[in-house]
Amino acid sequence: MSNRTFTMIKPDATGKGYTGAILDQIIKAGFTVKAMKWVRLTEEQAGLFYDIHRARPFFQELVDFMISGPIVAAILEKDNAVADFRELIGATNPANAAEGTIRKLYAANIGENAVHGSDSDENAIIEGDFFFSKLERF
Repeated sequence: MSNRTFTMIKPDATGKGYTGAILDQIIKAGFTVKAMKWVRLTEEQAGLFYDIHRARPFFQELVDFMISGPIVAAILEKDNAVADFRELIGATNPANAAEGTIRKLYAANIGENAVHGSDSDENAIIEGDFFFSKLERF
């Protein structure tokens, strides 16, 4: 169990002006931001980040969505970070997300679901390393 996780506020949420409200909810839930930046992904970068889904039929649609606007990438810290953050963001499909979760509040649908959260300690490290150098972390 790690005390760090990775998140992205996705283009749908940044485009609708939800970035501040989402960050506020994250901080109020006890997470500390250890690294953060605005990024506009290229098609190549988005493809590399989501490479695990390359063989799936939705891969290109996912890549196209992720390059449609800026994202906010962040490394967050808290005890039991991965599991606690997954609970905070809610189910991938906002229709199934618990009341008060980020996706219930800010996501439009399963494709435009406002935020990404690492699904394991190992992936949190891989995803954080994708976006941040050691010098950009605190």
